[in-house]
Amino acid sequence: QVHLVESGGGLVQAGGSLRLSCAASGHTFSTYAMGWFRQAPGKEREFVSNINWSGHNTYYADSVKGRFTISRDNAKNTVYLQMNSLKPEDTAVYYCAATSTTAWNTPSREFDYGTWGQGTQVTVSS
Repeated sequence: QVHLVESGGGLVQAGGSLRLSCAASGHTFSTYAMGWFRQAPGKEREFVSNINWSGHNTYYADSVKGRFTISRDNAKNTVYLQMNSLKPEDTAVYYCAATSTTAWNTPSREFDYGTWGQGTQVTVSS
């Protein structure tokens, strides 16, 4: 079991960038696929991106494709979400999540993930 802590959120103007980090405790981080999800006020939590255990397979929601980049550093037990060209509609609480799998493809459904961080707020002003 890993414990996840997100950081890097904040207030940014539209068109700006932020990099979120998700630090994981535990010695088995490299056996977990990781995902980023977000929840805007009054909306359900939605999938943003995921990355498989090795970092060689990534997947993005259409709404962020070409603007966000997910990556991981297994030596540092950390997964990142680089967010560029931010839009006001990207405003949300961003959560990282972990699922224990070494499959090539990583799930993108919320209920496939058993471990969640506490979330970090991202606010994009227009």
